[in-house]
Amino acid sequence: MAFKFFRPSGQFTKISSAAAALMLALCIAVTARAETAGTIEIVGFGDSLMAGYNLGPGEGFPEQLEDALRAEDYDVAITNAGVSGDTTSGGLSRLEWSVPETADIVLLELGANDMLRGIPPASTEQNLDRMISTLKERGQHVILAGMLAAPNLGEDYAAAFNPLYERLAEKHEIPLIPFFLDGVAAEPSLLLEDGMHPNAQGVARMVERILPTFREVLDEQQEEGT
Repeated sequence: MAFKFFRPSGQFTKISSAAAALMLALCIAVTARAETAGTIEIVGFGDSLMAGYNLGPGEGFPEQLEDALRAEDYDVAITNAGVSGDTTSGGLSRLEWSVPETADIVLLELGANDMLRGIPPASTEQNLDRMISTLKERGQHVILAGMLAAPNLGEDYAAAFNPLYERLAEKHEIPLIPFFLDGVAAEPSLLLEDGMHPNAQGVARMVERILPTFREVLDEQQEEGT
């Protein structure tokens, strides 16, 4: 698939100072929103693609996904636990406090910054593997969002990086979104000026393509609860 990525300009890879405040914000948001009995709690755990880089209120992926699911009568509350610039190593170090044990479903979206930094794919896979294992040990459902290597990193890197998400999904028997930016990365009209991050319309496209996966997981979870 042809799509455009650039070397990091600092926006995608520099970890936001908001990470320090995220812990308190998450505690408040999750506690307040989970009080409604029967509401399925979802956490979007990722980097700037999840955090909503340069997007306005309500335009980020977790917010648009929640709106779309609620429009279909799914009783969900989605917490945004995205941190701009985060890597799988950073995600692993903050997993325990970023994802409350009360969460029912976790959308795990990390690895893009590993790729942009040229971090060995084996390290990325190991970190994701540990995160998935931790979440499953808690009894939480995990949906894994995949990424593809930028062409400028070369064929060898892509051959090592691109298959790791499918391997992890098969190993842990979890749903996989093969490419989180599918249908968006190659469309300039759906990207911000940096050519890497989706604009609000791009996020809407992502949500549209990912909805079937969430419908399946939510329907399965509701059946388990009956």
